[in-house]
Amino acid sequence: MQKRLIVNQQLLDIMVMRLCHQLIENHGDFSDSVILGLQPRGKYVAQRIQNTLTSILGKQVLTGLLDTTFHRDDFRRRDTPIAANATKIDFLVEGKKVILVDDVLYTGRSVRAALDAMIAYGRPANVELLVLVDRLYTRHLPIQPTYVGHQVNSLQSQRVLVEWKDQQAAEDAIWLITKSDE
Repeated sequence: MQKRLIVNQQLLDIMVMRLCHQLIENHGDFSDSVILGLQPRGKYVAQRIQNTLTSILGKQVLTGLLDTTFHRDDFRRRDTPIAANATKIDFLVEGKKVILVDDVLYTGRSVRAALDAMIAYGRPANVELLVLVDRLYTRHLPIQPTYVGHQVNSLQSQRVLVEWKDQQAAEDAIWLITKSDE
């Protein structure tokens, strides 16, 4: 297995700050906007975005966690049942501008599932997508992010791994992993 660093701690901090400033340009003080982190890995990005926005704006931004397990189109195609994650949304999305947040955009299927799952909490006025990494040329569905931290060309056999100190990693980093032919 080859592991190549594509974004280090310093660049990741800059990316998060840039994404937050782009959000503020489009959403102002977030009085009509909410953030939904897609479980399981999007929650770390959403929490980082929320903390940074809170320090910039001086107020809490409504943030929730959305599980898409039962809305995925491959849910019943697996040999073993997939474990669901917690959905934690303490507010209605009805009439709000929603920013869906995930770590890596690959085929677009998780985002499609998130759109279905989100409707249970109301009909939003607008939905945008924020991702740390956009894996270009890999979509199965016509879904594109509104906000992108980093774009990467990758092969089908590769994967992108986002590590956070919150998850016991040595530092925040984004890796491109290639399986070796051994």
